[in-house]
Amino acid sequence: MTKVRVTQIRSRNGATKRQIANLVSLGIRRINHTVEVELTPVTKGMIEKVLHLVKVEEVK
Repeated sequence: MTKVRVTQIRSRNGATKRQIANLVSLGIRRINHTVEVELTPVTKGMIEKVLHLVKVEEVK
């Protein structure tokens, strides 16, 4: 599977409960916090829901 690096770049203030739950599920805790996750259909969906709050990069 492909791994991606997800970094929170915007505050989650004003985000919906569902978006905050997606950030927590991804393991992101605060602004500039970076996690590496495997790109499965489930994680891809979670990332798409919070794409306006995060930056996504492919890990080589």
